[in-house]
Amino acid sequence: MAPPVVVALGGSLLHPDEDERHVWLQEICAIISDYVQSGSRIGLVIGGGAPAREAISLAKPLVTDVSALDEVGIAATRLNATVVSQALIAAGLDVCPGIPSDVVSAARALSHHQIVVMGGTSPGHTTDNVAIRLAIEANADICIVATNVDKVYEKDPRQFEDARPIDSMTLSDLQQIVGPPVHGKAGSSGVIDPIGVQAAIDHDLPLAVLDGRETARLESALTGSPFEGTSIRVG
Repeated sequence: MAPPVVVALGGSLLHPDEDERHVWLQEICAIISDYVQSGSRIGLVIGGGAPAREAISLAKPLVTDVSALDEVGIAATRLNATVVSQALIAAGLDVCPGIPSDVVSAARALSHHQIVVMGGTSPGHTTDNVAIRLAIEANADICIVATNVDKVYEKDPRQFEDARPIDSMTLSDLQQIVGPPVHGKAGSSGVIDPIGVQAAIDHDLPLAVLDGRETARLESALTGSPFEGTSIRVG
């Protein structure tokens, strides 16, 4: 059995412009359907996006414990995962029923189903981190991080107009950008969770970062074709 691929789909991708989000989800379902036709397997880890941030913002004045706020965000990721899972099931695909709550269960399900969809797992673990850990547990060849930025940048392009995009880099290079493996505040976001980056380094797991709003880029990365984004090799 060929190794699976794991994809982290940022929660922001599920909530683009109101007129486009249904088209985006249909395209994602079609891409995954084509990908699994040959017997390939895929694990999808869905982020919380705006619903998670809004829920955490609502809770913050009353809840000061970071772990408790993380639980709020995790609930949003699982709701988003349910949306994606049900859309794939409706397309007639072999999807693991339910939303696994840990990577061990999800990896086990990938040995029985072509598609597994999950969200967050426990406080302190972003969905990027979860996706990387699922890829490690399932012996995947690569973890693809599909988000709302086109590439990894040498510095935050939202703050620095001269930020330079990077086409290819090593995991060590990436760690220099994202910083040490520490947990950030609930609801925060970065190109890739630094704790997940450390796990990828520890287990020699290649990564890829691309703009998931451009679904053709994800399709290219899944099929091993050249893609617009950042390829992150071991080293």
